[in-house]
Amino acid sequence: MNSNLAWDDFRLIKAIADHDGLTGAANALGVNHSTVFRRLGQIEEQLGLPLFERRKTGYVATVAGTEMAALANRMDEDVTAFGLRLAGRDVAPSGEVRVTTTDTLYLNVLLPIFAAFRQAHPLIRLDIVVGNQTLNLSKRDADVAIRANDSPGETLVGRRLATLNWAIYGRAQDGLTPAEQADPKALFQRDWVALGDQLGYVKAARYVRERVAPERIALKSSAVLGMTEAVEQGFGIGPLPCFIADQRPGLVRLMPPDPEFSTGLWILTHPDIRHAPRVRAFMDFCGNELAKKRGLIEGTG
Repeated sequence: MNSNLAWDDFRLIKAIADHDGLTGAANALGVNHSTVFRRLGQIEEQLGLPLFERRKTGYVATVAGTEMAALANRMDEDVTAFGLRLAGRDVAPSGEVRVTTTDTLYLNVLLPIFAAFRQAHPLIRLDIVVGNQTLNLSKRDADVAIRANDSPGETLVGRRLATLNWAIYGRAQDGLTPAEQADPKALFQRDWVALGDQLGYVKAARYVRERVAPERIALKSSAVLGMTEAVEQGFGIGPLPCFIADQRPGLVRLMPPDPEFSTGLWILTHPDIRHAPRVRAFMDFCGNELAKKRGLIEGTG
């Protein structure tokens, strides 16, 4: 048996194990299906034993395949950790900083701050990843995260900048009726706009789901900005972040910010690169600028 395996062989076995088959592995590795099929056969022949059981439901790793995939994962983690340590030894505030945040924060709060940062640090380039998914800072999916979260993760370092508050908003022209002023529960007789099932974990989504009758939900949106536009167009009332809705003259608060909706706003990075000059410069600058906007974020001014 010739067991002189290359790192790419381990990566291939790990990809097949991670994706339970050849197609997903091929997509993850950026090669075609036949290449993965052929190389797996060569590796198994080289080792003299099968690494996967071929089933109708997919490829299931044998004991040897599981051990090889686990070793590949440890090797990947070691390489990632080495890269993080090297990145933490940068000697000048230059290079690229990859930042993950949400579309709402990016468009309504962060973009002017990023522009000012770029003017202050022209040698640092920004790569902004916008989305609601949480990227893995430990895997270097991003260098810095600016996110709303009550549990940002024990393995990350950073600071809590503010409390991100939400409130119930409607069109300014509709306002509150005398009955609603006397009893806010009357608001539940109106049509509502809600977050879609994709964002069902958000506190504001749970609030609507638990209190508003399904037939009163006129529109669901998978994006907070889409929900904001729908409220402004008169589809119904709904919970919105104060930092978005308070900047729109066409919207008015119908109830004060509700602590049930609140989450912390954090700026976070991985401990291994926290002292990298480019990361430290970004964290310090953006953290300070966001702290100045605390009133907007918290809905108090």
